[in-house]
Amino acid sequence: MTATTDETWTAGSPGALGPTGRPRPVFPEPPTPESHGPARVVAMVNQKGGVGKTTTTINLGAALAEVGQKVLLVDFDPQGALSVGLGIDPRPLETTIYDLLMEEPDVTAEDVLLGTSVEGMDLLPSNIFLSGAEIRLVNEVAREYALQRSLEPLLPYYDICLIDCQPSLGLLTVNALTCAHSVMIPLECEFFALRGVALLMESISKVQERLNKNLEIDGLLATMYDPRTLHAREVLATIMQGFGDKVFHTVINRTVRFPDATLAGEPITQFDPGSMGATAYRELAREVLARWPARL
Repeated sequence: MTATTDETWTAGSPGALGPTGRPRPVFPEPPTPESHGPARVVAMVNQKGGVGKTTTTINLGAALAEVGQKVLLVDFDPQGALSVGLGIDPRPLETTIYDLLMEEPDVTAEDVLLGTSVEGMDLLPSNIFLSGAEIRLVNEVAREYALQRSLEPLLPYYDICLIDCQPSLGLLTVNALTCAHSVMIPLECEFFALRGVALLMESISKVQERLNKNLEIDGLLATMYDPRTLHAREVLATIMQGFGDKVFHTVINRTVRFPDATLAGEPITQFDPGSMGATAYRELAREVLARWPARL
């Protein structure tokens, strides 16, 4: 990947046109919460891999924790990338989110919960065993609500729960959409990333109709954006034409600091606090808090 400069992010004053072609708003600094809970549950969803779901889950979560939000991250991908990105090797873990889904006896949510290097941000990890959950859940009653049942004991203690979904539209992703209050869709600024958006929207619509009528779409987040290329600018313009105000003002630029932070097992807000990436995710945290209701 090619790095972009910090000037790309900071150029332009509030009110000037941002990367999405709209005036750049000023999002207020959120107040520190006086109490915590119940959590707003947000599913990070895109059936295409490599679009920034895990990167966004980690770094948005860390940026929200910085402003006093109590954050729960859920690794809902059998590859365990979210856990790895936080410096945790998921392979030897004896209890994971899989055990909660399967309602294993004597395993509670507190048994699975892990702390992270970010104060106020915890993790429910996963590993390859989660890949067997879809097969075991097929014949279960109310199988789409398994994740909701697993998270219920924890949600009163957190402000925000971010679920990092696997790159598919299978039963695990349906579980995430069923228990979520809203969906965030990271979308790489590349032509092929656009092709599956219609199918994703159709799946979200079916969940809204059949399983979770209160599910909302928070927005589409443009990621891996390189403003120096015509292709990236055209793709972002196409996203804006299709989804308008559903596209976040904040755009995540392409930079080598994200893979560097992943290798270090840290959010970019810790690994390189003054970087363009850290600045962008702090801006995104302010934007999502401005969009969300104060308390569900």
